[in-house]
Amino acid sequence: MTEPPAGRRERKKAATRRAISDSALELFLERGYDHVSIRDIAEAADVSTTTVFKHFTGKEALVFDQEDSNDAQLIAAVRERPAGQSVPDALRRHVLDSWLPIAEHPQREEFNHLVDSTPALRAYAERMWARHTGTLSAAIADDFGVDHDNLACATLARFVLEVPVLAQGQKDRRAAVEEVFGILANGWQPPSGSGAPRSK
Repeated sequence: MTEPPAGRRERKKAATRRAISDSALELFLERGYDHVSIRDIAEAADVSTTTVFKHFTGKEALVFDQEDSNDAQLIAAVRERPAGQSVPDALRRHVLDSWLPIAEHPQREEFNHLVDSTPALRAYAERMWARHTGTLSAAIADDFGVDHDNLACATLARFVLEVPVLAQGQKDRRAAVEEVFGILANGWQPPSGSGAPRSK
């Protein structure tokens, strides 16, 4: 059976977008973000600069090329969770499935250094984090039929999106994710140790 033309077009479009973002990241890591132009990226990907801008709004978006799909995935994690599964459990599963493979990518440390050392990328990442927080908070609020400014929904969204940051430096990232979600679900408990907490 012949594949519908629309399907082929979408696959070609996705392949072009990926080639552009891959070429951009390779150049950014090699030369530094500020020393790479859109023209450089277009030449490396063998496309025109117009094609680059058809797929991406600017240089920052080339680094964070999964931003739109991340928003959609956060919404789906809440809305499409199995019957009987809690929102925190659904989000725990989402973080484990989506973030762990990224965290274990061999270029992850280079990528983090690129973002941390580039003011424009740090600022973009902060705006993206705020956007995802709003998206997730709204999805949780809709699920429970409350207003989008509900504090409980906003709090859960903010903490969930901080989980990768908290777990990033741990030796066992999966265990760290599980532990943080355990705290979110069951409340904070004093860490076990040999000494009692100091009193004033």
